[in-house]
Amino acid sequence: MAKGSRWVRWSFLGLLLPLATGVAAWQGWAWWSWANQPVSENAPEAVPQTVQIQIPPGTPGQQIGQDLEAAGLIRSALAWKLWSRWQTWQDAEGGFQAGTYALSPTDSMTAIADVIRSGRVVQTSFTIPEGWNRRQMALYFEAEGFFSADAFLAATERVPRDSYPWLPEGLPHLEGFLFPDTYQLPAEDVTAEAVVDAMLARFETVGLPVYQQATTDLTLLEWATLASIVEKEAVVADERGIIAGVFTNRLEQNIPLGADPTVEYGLGIVQTPEQPLTWTQVGTPSPYNTYINPGLPPTPIASAGQASLEATLSPDTTDYLFFVARYDGTHVFSRTLAEHEAARDAIRAAIDN
Repeated sequence: MAKGSRWVRWSFLGLLLPLATGVAAWQGWAWWSWANQPVSENAPEAVPQTVQIQIPPGTPGQQIGQDLEAAGLIRSALAWKLWSRWQTWQDAEGGFQAGTYALSPTDSMTAIADVIRSGRVVQTSFTIPEGWNRRQMALYFEAEGFFSADAFLAATERVPRDSYPWLPEGLPHLEGFLFPDTYQLPAEDVTAEAVVDAMLARFETVGLPVYQQATTDLTLLEWATLASIVEKEAVVADERGIIAGVFTNRLEQNIPLGADPTVEYGLGIVQTPEQPLTWTQVGTPSPYNTYINPGLPPTPIASAGQASLEATLSPDTTDYLFFVARYDGTHVFSRTLAEHEAARDAIRAAIDN
């Protein structure tokens, strides 16, 4: 081959090589753009498409990519693998977090990766109303499909004083110390033990300081117990302090509290306007029968909310010693037994008519 021909050939290759490199780069970028696009870009906005996927602890990034591709959430496990390695090399913040995720095929691959890296796991929400006891909670969790009622009751009978040393000694169960509130827990962490722990932690951060910052002669157990009775009796917020005052007056004068909710708790029943407590039930011996036993019952009978916890420490100052429910949420308060009996008879006559 002539010298001139060789020069023409190398000159042509010199022009072709950058062009080929550019084509390869363009093809690589086009592939990456395709791989990063959402699998489904036209899902109805009114009904977001989500797929739940669980990532066990220690799952390699490559396996996560394969699982995401198999679930129809990303286009290419290979792209996920390459991108993950690049992120690791770049020393991006954190790695992939274990947990249960609700991911959408309408999101890009990098958006999905961001969710998993930041640990935005599926949260399970539940609400415990003020005044519920642990048996009501147990039935609620079972009905909602969280776990069995027996599992929850068993968890509440383990008193973790090593983790919560402020819990009173000798507690038979955690009644009264499971703070009523709305909770959110990672879906995979919703066990009876985790729920109990969350509720105790909430009591520690929200309820306990109310007691610690107050001046009172009540022990922690006495306070929680009295507050639980106030919670069960008080329906109208304006009466909460008065009811707390009535019980405080009766305790100071060594008069039995005579609180229906304690009798109900001891017997495991709930009275209604149509079926009030009978004299036989009121006379049935029980550690929780405050008609028979002076002072407070041995444990709380329910979970008191913050308002009842506060009212118990600062009750209204009155000379009332009695009250009777009108069954509309309000009560008639009396100073003497004669006044109380007259009010009770009038309310029962109104119900019968």
